Amino acid sequence: MGAFNKALISEFRANHGQLSGPMAGRSVLLLTTKGRRSGQPRTTVVGYGRQGDRLVVIASNNGAPAAPAWYHNLVAHPAATVELGPEKFEVRASTAPPGARDELGKAVPYLESQQKLTEREIPIVVLDRVR
Repeated sequence: MGAFNKALISEFRANHGQLSGPMAGRSVLLLTTKGRRSGQPRTTVVGYGRQGDRLVVIASNNGAPAAPAWYHNLVAHPAATVELGPEKFEVRASTAPPGARDELGKAVPYLESQQKLTEREIPIVVLDRVR
């Protein structure tokens, strides 16, 4: 998976957010977090939805029993960088509280199918642009 993600990141950056092949037309962004243990920048490809000006992502890890590393990084260090198409900007991440899950979950149509793959509750993460 690491080699696949590296290739996607390179293609994303080279083509201003446009991907080819099976990833063409997908709503993805690059999320760069600060490693919670290493302190080093970590970039990953993440699918997203929108709710107004907010970006909404889910920490599904493809239904694995544990959340992905990028989510744990954001919990430890909520400041991150997003690359979306040709734009690059700073965001502040927060995990959706229980009362906001239903509304925010609508922004990510594949949340329900991902949730069926795991017993843990998949965190919904809101990325708010830092102005």
